[in-house]
Amino acid sequence: MENLNLTLPGNPRYQPKEMIPMFGYDNLYKKVALVEIATLETLAEIGVISTEEIKKLDAKAKQRLLEIKTTNVDKTEREITKHDIRAWVKEAQEVLDEDIAKWLHIPLTSYDVIDTARILQFRDAYQEALGPSLVEVTGVLMGLVENYSKQIQIGRTHGQHALPITVGFWLATILNRIVYNWEKIDLYCDNLVGKISGAVGAHNAQFGLQFTKIQDKESFEEKVLKRLQLKSSRISTQILPPEPLGFFLFSSVCLSSVLGQFGRDCRHLMRSEIGEIMESFEKGQVGSSTMAHKRNPVNFENLEGMWIKTKNEFGKVFDSFICEHQRDLVGSSVSRDYPIIPINLQCQLNTLLRKNNEGVTFLERIFVSDEACRKNFSKNSNVILAEPLYIAIQMAGFKGDAHELVNHKIVPKAQESKKLLIDVFEDLAKEDDELRKVLDNIPMEILKLLKEPEKYIGDAREKSLEIVDYSRLIINKIKKDGTTKR
Repeated sequence: MENLNLTLPGNPRYQPKEMIPMFGYDNLYKKVALVEIATLETLAEIGVISTEEIKKLDAKAKQRLLEIKTTNVDKTEREITKHDIRAWVKEAQEVLDEDIAKWLHIPLTSYDVIDTARILQFRDAYQEALGPSLVEVTGVLMGLVENYSKQIQIGRTHGQHALPITVGFWLATILNRIVYNWEKIDLYCDNLVGKISGAVGAHNAQFGLQFTKIQDKESFEEKVLKRLQLKSSRISTQILPPEPLGFFLFSSVCLSSVLGQFGRDCRHLMRSEIGEIMESFEKGQVGSSTMAHKRNPVNFENLEGMWIKTKNEFGKVFDSFICEHQRDLVGSSVSRDYPIIPINLQCQLNTLLRKNNEGVTFLERIFVSDEACRKNFSKNSNVILAEPLYIAIQMAGFKGDAHELVNHKIVPKAQESKKLLIDVFEDLAKEDDELRKVLDNIPMEILKLLKEPEKYIGDAREKSLEIVDYSRLIINKIKKDGTTKR
């Protein structure tokens, strides 16, 4: 078999094999071939191409069209046509019988083919690669949420110890965002549209040459796109309106940001002085070129770094949202970079799904240290219940500002003495009749809670499991609808 150039758009370092069938360089015209084939078959259906002529478009002929390499089209474009689609047409005519070759690209314009082919590429990128990977990632993550739904962890806001949560709750916030954006990707993938509307979008050739006089009232455009399992845009210029693909790509970028968030959270929690999370370290792996003791969070850092790459790519999509009148060529070169978005997203998913020699994914191998979680929790456990204490004091009849009392008097004393806030308040109440009355009005079950910081987790565990159930519901819905292959 002749060698193929299967390099993907973007950095050569990031080449997920799952995206090669769609975006590998010499595969780029496969979807162009599908659009042209669907058009030829539709021309035969409406009687423009004769029965004898369409027989020449047999399975072998179709395969020859699908095998036309981008490299060869480039050569023909540079040396002869100076136009990419006319170069493809010339290459295609050379591999077809002349009786059918003469009908190629009638009544199409280049961007009927290019824009519709591009939509097919992105649809396949989701259905064949991103979707199946998301099924795996969410499946593993749901298991982690369930496993760690009771694991105590200190919540952090502004980089400071805040209130108690569980590891499962933290992971559930990530899972929820993944599923939310996945559902949006699925929705916008289903809303992707194609066009066979001609050079300015008004179906001029189809009406002028009477291709639209079809007895079943289905337009020529609809017939072609139906063969490709696509809906037609309600209206278009020479190019598709940018919003359907734009929203699909934006949802992909949003999902990339969630994986970047997960990477940031994990790499901070992996800091030497925190140590609640650890990346697995495989045999032969090196953490630093000189500091042999290092265990760097390379995968977590890559998750966040890939998000930075991806979100900057979306600026190109936005820059292509306008064009002059019915078409200009400004966005043509820019749009060739659009595939970098799903490619980078696939790289992030592959990072999480990378298996070791035992077949266990990286996501499953992430280690959560119960010891470190409890150690970090205990560092400020005597003061983290300032919230319930001040609310309880206020509700028990304190006449002043309970927040100020806790903030400026009780917390400093607790920090100095290492006592629980409630113990400090009880000490103060021994010398202050007003505080004694307030203390007596606080229900016993609240006093007990104030002495057990690890139990002040709200509905963290229940909410974690709720998100798992919700995620399972959404994933089953997506799989049932058949948008993703696995």
